[in-house]
Amino acid sequence: MSPFLAEVLGTALLIVFGAGVCANVNLKKSFAYNSGWIVITFGWGLGVAMAAYAVGQFSGAHLNPAVTFGLAFNGDFPWSDVPMYILAQMIGAIIGSAIIYLHFLPHWHATKDPGVKLGVFATGPAIPHYFSNILSEIIGTFVLVIGLLTIGANTFAEGLNPFIVGFLIIAIGISLGGTTGYAINPARDLGPRIAHFILPIPGKGSSNWGYSWIPVLGPLLGGSFAGVFYKAFFSGSMTSAFWIILAVMVVVLVLAYMADRKQSLAEKAALLADEN
Repeated sequence: MSPFLAEVLGTALLIVFGAGVCANVNLKKSFAYNSGWIVITFGWGLGVAMAAYAVGQFSGAHLNPAVTFGLAFNGDFPWSDVPMYILAQMIGAIIGSAIIYLHFLPHWHATKDPGVKLGVFATGPAIPHYFSNILSEIIGTFVLVIGLLTIGANTFAEGLNPFIVGFLIIAIGISLGGTTGYAINPARDLGPRIAHFILPIPGKGSSNWGYSWIPVLGPLLGGSFAGVFYKAFFSGSMTSAFWIILAVMVVVLVLAYMADRKQSLAEKAALLADEN
C-alpha cells in the first residue's frame, strides 16, 4: 500500500470512530444517547489507536497535518512529502464523514438541533473567545506532538506504541478537551466540516465557517512549535525556526486578543444604545 492511500484510509477510519462516537452520544434515539464526555474521549482515543494499527506500517500513521508539520520541523519527515500527506488526510476525513452520515441516516431526522448535528462533524468552543480558543488548540496540539515524540523515544513491547498513543488522545480529551472540543487536528475538523456543508443532512443549519480557522491554525502552530521545541530541548539543536514559529504564535494570539477586545467593546456599545 502506498503512503498516500494509507493516510487516506487511516484518516477515514479515524473519523469513522471519532465522528461515530460523537453521533452515537449526541443524536436522538441512539442507544448510546447522552452517555457523556468520557465515552467520547475513549472513542476518539481508541479510534486513533485502531487507525494507527491499520496503516502505521505503510505511512507512519500521521493522520493529522499538525503531526506531519511537527515531524517535518523536528527533522523526522521530508518536507517534500508534506503536501501529499495533508491532501490524503483531508480526503480521508471527508470520506470518513460521509460514512458516518450514511450509518446514522434516520437519526438526522430524529435530531432537531442543528448545533448537535454540526457537533458530530466539527468542533466548536464552549465559550466563544478567539484568544482562549486558539490558545487551547495550540496547547492541546503541542501536548499531542510532544507526547508522540517522547513516546517514540521509548522502547515498548512490539506493537504497543499505537495503543499508548490512543491513551495520549484520551488523556488530552479528558484533561484539556472541554474548552474547544479538542480538534488538535486540522483534517479532523476541516474535512468533516466540508462534508457537513456538502451532505444533504436535514435541518443541518450553518457549518460555522467563522470559527473554522481556529481548529486549523491553532493545531498547525501547536504541532509545528512542538517539533522545533523537541528538537531544541530534547535533541539539543536550536534552529531559527523555533523563534520564527514562536513569533508567529505571539502575533496570532495578539491579533486574536485584539479581535476579542473589539467585539467586547462593540457589544457594550450596542447594550448602552439599547438602554438609551
